[in-house]
Amino acid sequence: MKKLIMIIDDSASLRQVVKMTLEKLGYEVLEAKDGQDALNKVKGKKIHLIITDLNMPVMDGITFIKELKKLPEHKFTPVMMLTTESQQSKMMEGKAAGAKAWLVKPFKPEQIIAAVEKLILP
Repeated sequence: MKKLIMIIDDSASLRQVVKMTLEKLGYEVLEAKDGQDALNKVKGKKIHLIITDLNMPVMDGITFIKELKKLPEHKFTPVMMLTTESQQSKMMEGKAAGAKAWLVKPFKPEQIIAAVEKLILP
């Protein structure tokens, strides 16, 4: 069975780039345009990894992680931030909320691949 990765970003073009990179590696990809959209889509699904932006309309990435971790079935789902934010304070806030990794845009596909392979359990 393919592993499922969710990408949350308000930029459709960024979601497309990440999706193509991950699909080439054999992952299945679910997209969401913001944190609220993502919360609506995760219910009842086994998601192996979530890659989320920080700054989005409706619900930002950190609020999303906090809400996600309240759901018993997603309490241990690994989350990686993929954002233009590189401030230490934001990173600490993200880690405190439950983010396992932080990747700053712009990024190289190899960076995403390396992070995904570390975060997804075989």
